[in-house]
Amino acid sequence: MEILRFAFFRLLSMLATLLLVSALIFFIINLPPGDYLSNQIAELRATGQAAGVANAEFLRQEYSLDKSLPHQYLVWMGLLPGSHGFSGILQGDFGWSFEFDQPVADVVGQAMWMTILVNLVALLFVYIVALPLGVLAAAKSRTWVDYSTSLVGYLGLATPNFLLALILFYYGHRLFDLPIGGLMAPEFEGEPMSFAKLKSVLLHLIIPTFVIGTAGAAAMMQRLRANMLDELHKPYVTTAEAKGLPARARLIKYPLRVALNPFVADIGNLIPSLVSGSVLVSVVLGLQTIGPALLAALKSQDQFLAGFVLLFVAALTLLGTVISDVLLMLLDPRIRYGARAGTNRS
Repeated sequence: MEILRFAFFRLLSMLATLLLVSALIFFIINLPPGDYLSNQIAELRATGQAAGVANAEFLRQEYSLDKSLPHQYLVWMGLLPGSHGFSGILQGDFGWSFEFDQPVADVVGQAMWMTILVNLVALLFVYIVALPLGVLAAAKSRTWVDYSTSLVGYLGLATPNFLLALILFYYGHRLFDLPIGGLMAPEFEGEPMSFAKLKSVLLHLIIPTFVIGTAGAAAMMQRLRANMLDELHKPYVTTAEAKGLPARARLIKYPLRVALNPFVADIGNLIPSLVSGSVLVSVVLGLQTIGPALLAALKSQDQFLAGFVLLFVAALTLLGTVISDVLLMLLDPRIRYGARAGTNRS
């Protein structure tokens, strides 16, 4: 019950934080002078297209872009009525993409789920790779195993994602006949899920997962190795060794559990780094994620599309933080009862 209560209050604080973040995102996006429609109106007036100017002016009024910035934000969030009443983010209306000339929900609909899928698989890849290699490097410290894993880690950190994507893009197809580009074969796009479509998606995920997750796995591995080495040199490990506790139990029972705390706490920081790192990779590999849409929206000052995508990434970050906090409570009881114990002592 305590964990459920904690998770509930953390979710409430996440929603309050997300509301504050949404305001920051909206105002920062609008810091550069002008917007998509203003730039379009200037171009149309320069070419003498009066009908186009009238249409753009109508759109400015339709989406309250002729109002003050705070008023625009409140309408975008659905806290103030616009031309269609209360219709904003809170009501499920994400706005209109002027760049793609369609609702934002239609632009990012499938791309949003593809982004979640790609980054969830990359997150699993990070932990599946980093956990055993980090523990192995600490257990075999200053041996060829440690040096080899460290070399792999440094290469993963030093190699730019887009360069690694280009290399694997070429050699993955040439040597292993892995599919090139996209997240599924063209014949499965728009089709209901089936075993053949799932197989195609999994095959297409191999290279993006490796590219996006490599740097995160390398950093996690080095961090876990350092935490494990710090714990393995503490007196309680020496005492366990003197009592004849087997090496594997001596490694896993306490040092690993303590060393996992920062490892788990990094989930909230890892998610935004994976999403931001996947933008260029998505462009290079032709992935149908929100990365290319965000890039196009920022270049054209398409504020509703850019604002929603950034808000979506912020929501993933905060959700990852909540998950990491709950997992830390399950992993380390001291986190759960620490504040209560301190109150009792006082």
